[in-house]
Amino acid sequence: MIVRMWEARAEPAGFADLIAWVTEDALPEFDHHPLHMSSEVFSSTDHRLVVISKWRGSPLDLPEPPARLVARPPHVWDFAQVDR
Repeated sequence: MIVRMWEARAEPAGFADLIAWVTEDALPEFDHHPLHMSSEVFSSTDHRLVVISKWRGSPLDLPEPPARLVARPPHVWDFAQVDR
């Protein structure tokens, strides 16, 4: 399993619109992909939005968000589970 973390800092005035874009436009593209297991969306008080998605193989990229909604380009990291 690969876990992809996508993080973006929203423009303060665009925070609600960025959340709507992620949940209504970007993530539904993953819902029926055979390698996609699940996705969760988290927000912070400093206008950051994080998407954690779990994949059975190579993750798909979220599309680029509308530039007017983000203060900087999103960051993306992939993680693998550690056996303990």
